[in-house]
Amino acid sequence: MGTEAANWAYAEDFVEEDRFILEARDVADQLGCVPVLPGAARVIEVLARAMRATTAVEIGTGAGVSTAYLLRGMAPAGVVTTIDVEPEHHQAAKRTLAKGGFAPERARMITGRALDVLPRLTDAGYDIVLIDARKSEYPAYLEHALRLLRPGGLVLIDNALWHGRVPDPAQRDKDTTAVRETLKAVREDESLTIALMTAGDGLLAAIRS
Repeated sequence: MGTEAANWAYAEDFVEEDRFILEARDVADQLGCVPVLPGAARVIEVLARAMRATTAVEIGTGAGVSTAYLLRGMAPAGVVTTIDVEPEHHQAAKRTLAKGGFAPERARMITGRALDVLPRLTDAGYDIVLIDARKSEYPAYLEHALRLLRPGGLVLIDNALWHGRVPDPAQRDKDTTAVRETLKAVREDESLTIALMTAGDGLLAAIRS
């Protein structure tokens, strides 16, 4: 293992995950949904805590791994509105959050296609929007995210490096191109202060002015 890979592996495992999170990762594997990796998950928690966030939107619930990390970072009464097209994902996420000791009312779960649900949410009503769902729809998710964020709000984009494919110009499949276009749109938006991190599978953070 090279130095760069060793550093990444060390950082990913730097903080041990709780048993209920590890169980949720196993459930996610059974469901065929890939949760946020540990390094990026910890960054999400730290940023949510630093912001003292009370409201968040999560696009892509999965088995509730990132939902739990968001809630751990948010204020004690903070609420995540989390969207997923699969009802069984929400059932799994409810079990994850219950095992983690989170009150049911802290997660508002909406089952449906994200691009159908997002237009119904309140403009400038949220502290954080986390994007982690269908990669081909990332550009559209970003447009909604910027509308939903309050001034000073934070958009987080998971899989921002998409298995190392985004930095490689030879990779031109639909998903990679969509993620690359999303990052380009963020970089060119002068209203955003941005950072692209190698944590997990890449995590982009952008604060709206």
